[in-house]
Amino acid sequence: MKAVRYNSSGDLMFSSLPSHTSLPSLPSFPYTSAMRYVLVGNYGTGNFGDEALKEYFLRAFPDMEWRVLSAHPQLSEYPRLPGGLRSLLLTPWWRTLGVLHSCNGVVFGGGTLFTDTESVCACLLWWWHAFVSWLFRKKIILAFQGIGPFRTRVGEWCARWVVIHAAFVSVRDAASARRVAAWGLNKNIVLTFDPIFSLFKEKKQNTGSQKLLVIIPRKNSPAAFIGRAVELSKRSVWGEIQILSLAPGNREEQAVCRALAHALAVPSESIVPIWSADVLAALVSGATFVFSQRYHGALAALALGIPFEVMSQREGDKLSMLSSVSVPAALDLLRDGEQALRRVLLTDKSGSATIQ
Repeated sequence: MKAVRYNSSGDLMFSSLPSHTSLPSLPSFPYTSAMRYVLVGNYGTGNFGDEALKEYFLRAFPDMEWRVLSAHPQLSEYPRLPGGLRSLLLTPWWRTLGVLHSCNGVVFGGGTLFTDTESVCACLLWWWHAFVSWLFRKKIILAFQGIGPFRTRVGEWCARWVVIHAAFVSVRDAASARRVAAWGLNKNIVLTFDPIFSLFKEKKQNTGSQKLLVIIPRKNSPAAFIGRAVELSKRSVWGEIQILSLAPGNREEQAVCRALAHALAVPSESIVPIWSADVLAALVSGATFVFSQRYHGALAALALGIPFEVMSQREGDKLSMLSSVSVPAALDLLRDGEQALRRVLLTDKSGSATIQ
């Protein structure tokens, strides 16, 4: 397993975890399925990436008993802790306190939860969940996280507090690892990769006969994104142009998609809602070129070997990192992250592995 280290020049290095690390070796006997974890993320908001991450944890670690917190709980899910008067009065948040009290730990599952690029409220919300978990003396696990970038001291303070109190931290990109290392916490950080990558990598490439340009916006894509999309559309003779919406339930994103369709002079039928990893992989695999401001859209192109271009939201964000990643390196990092996380999940707070 690789841990993040920096040399005297500040360059990112990798080294094996030391023998005194808190991650125990996996014994040869079978584990029990009694370990119960609360899974926390931006689930239930209609965003493809977050829902795919939730499904990943449920499928990749079926031997755990998961209790999922969601903005809009479905059957067997629980509401997030209240972040305002509306949620305090209208959601049965006390049920969530019950599952937090009875669990073995809390897993913040993937995504870039701790960034204030769009709003500092996000950092405050996830800090609040970590703080209550800490009050209950539960093991806090940050898995496949993106950390930063930050615009405010409050947002960075919230993220730093959670990292300090976490029993385990894995980050999905080198930029996040550098931000955490800059805090000087003397904490082992496991560098891994986004786990949804493995879902895309499993799909076979669909070699379409016509040239297809795929454009993937987000709800706040600026005019510059639309302008670049128009420029790309004029650089070649495309057989078809498709606009993929990874948050099809979001009104703002639908407005951006319609504006794109109008600027590109394509019919509204060219806007395709994406609800699953299978559909996204099938459409991206048939593309000649992908232009994306969505991380998981570009991630699918990388995994499937499709040429792509991204427009970052901010310098140093998760999108800007993808162009320099190789597929073999991504798979190695992902394997290391999964193994490290499994060891932590199968270990109780005292450091003992659970057995049947």
